[in-house]
Amino acid sequence: MTQLFRGTYTALITPFKRDQSVDWDALERVVEFQIEKGISGLVPCGTTGESPTLSHTEHNQVIERVVRIVSGRCQVIAGTGSNCTDETIGMSRFAEEVGADACMLVNPYYNRPTQEGLFRHFTSVADQIAIPLIVYNILGRTAVNLETKTLLRVIERSPNVRGIKEASGNIEQIKEVIERTPEDFAVLSGDDGITLALLQSGGDGVISVTSNLLPSKMVAMVDAALSQDRSEAERLNAFLDPIFRGSALETNPIPIKTAMAQAGFCDEVFRLPLCEMSPANRDKWLEVLAQCGVIDL
Repeated sequence: MTQLFRGTYTALITPFKRDQSVDWDALERVVEFQIEKGISGLVPCGTTGESPTLSHTEHNQVIERVVRIVSGRCQVIAGTGSNCTDETIGMSRFAEEVGADACMLVNPYYNRPTQEGLFRHFTSVADQIAIPLIVYNILGRTAVNLETKTLLRVIERSPNVRGIKEASGNIEQIKEVIERTPEDFAVLSGDDGITLALLQSGGDGVISVTSNLLPSKMVAMVDAALSQDRSEAERLNAFLDPIFRGSALETNPIPIKTAMAQAGFCDEVFRLPLCEMSPANRDKWLEVLAQCGVIDL
């Protein structure tokens, strides 16, 4: 099999209007901006898209709308993970039916399944869905880590599991995943700040938060790293590093959506329990963006 996922993918924000409804016009603006700047693919309805606050109907609508806007110009990897296996299958089946290229499945959260439970969850979904699947390992948000030996079992059992978004926070584990998975299995960074290290260790790309705002810079950095242009990759990473760090001032996607609003892409509107940045952190964040030349103050 060939490598299916490589390059820079954007974990899309979901814009909301002041009345809290989904802002479809703003979503289209963001999607078109991403495609114009050469992104490899888009990932709607992940954490950055505030998926926990979307109704099931809205979740499906966002995926369907993004697929329609993209119209084959880049890949669409639909976030369809849940802490309920049946619900995950249902959302993934919908994404498949409307034309998504792949589905991204986060570790089931809150229930804290065992490694055997994780194995059965991912393989059960894979049995029902024909399009490729990317598992999303993020210990900090799910309270469970997909161990490498479990991932290898999943891949062996379910060949349509073709990649992983790695945000475990453990670079040694990530290196082990790169070393032990098949050559055509994609290992994508789920943390902008470790993307360069992951790529230099043999990884394949990133599902990025920062690329909502700076797709060209993220694409250039990732492409440089993938082409072994170490000095250019490190130069671009050094430019982006203050933004990576600033994005962590508060919970994702609060800072990136604040930045996108400042850049005129959307309103600065969140759905509770997420809310606007504290005044002190907002000032720090805007100063970082201004110093990097991203916005004018």
